Amino acid sequence: MDIIVQALILAIIQGLTEFLPVSSSAHLILPSQLLGWPDQGQAFDVAVHLGTLMAVVTYFNHDIRRMLGGMAQAVQTRAMNPDLQLAFAVMVGTIPAVVFGGLFSYFIEHNLRSSFVIALTTIVFGLLLWASDRHGNTGSDLARMTLSIALVIGFAQAIALIPGTSRSGITMTAALFLGFNRVASARFSMLLSIPIIVAAATLETVKLATSGEEVPWNLMILGILASAFSAFLCIHLFLRLLERIGMTPFVIYRLILGAGLLLFVGLN
Repeated sequence: MDIIVQALILAIIQGLTEFLPVSSSAHLILPSQLLGWPDQGQAFDVAVHLGTLMAVVTYFNHDIRRMLGGMAQAVQTRAMNPDLQLAFAVMVGTIPAVVFGGLFSYFIEHNLRSSFVIALTTIVFGLLLWASDRHGNTGSDLARMTLSIALVIGFAQAIALIPGTSRSGITMTAALFLGFNRVASARFSMLLSIPIIVAAATLETVKLATSGEEVPWNLMILGILASAFSAFLCIHLFLRLLERIGMTPFVIYRLILGAGLLLFVGLN
């Protein structure tokens, strides 16, 4: 298959799965392991991260402006406000993933990026997502978000360093178990993704700058545009349909995907 077509497909997969509870890392690892597709390189990784970052920042630009405004208001009034509280919650929720990523990323990269691990985490965390949607989800909105709750969700996000877990899936699972409604859980998960994607894009950019790799600008532009468009569309539709469809379709998808991967591993 032509490398341009492969890059387009992978960029769309990145955009569609980054914010759905189905694990983008799993879907990007699988084409190489199941279909033998080559690694697109550091430049392409930078591109798809930039694309998804553009999508989430554009979609949540109102929330971001409010959080920045909350910081400015707090300086003037010397008092906490709900927008600043949410901004602090996003910051606090990011800390565990940064710490654990720094400590264990090498081990995970070299020991856990396999089809078998992805199959197990896809199934196990899919079942946890189902349980949280069924037994959590008691209706709280983001006004109830505190720093301690954000830290708990942040520790859940750190688990997503294991491929197949799904960063969005595990953070939504934690938020649902803690009593937040589906939309609030999804919105906080997506806001929480912004510093993580910024960190990932920065790390990939540094790797690219020091690797001496030639930058294929055509693939980078394609990756940015395709991942940005698909991610924005995905966020919009997911948030609009979430209360109506719930998490069950994603749980079923994860169980089917996990079972299929276990079958593939067993046959090979």
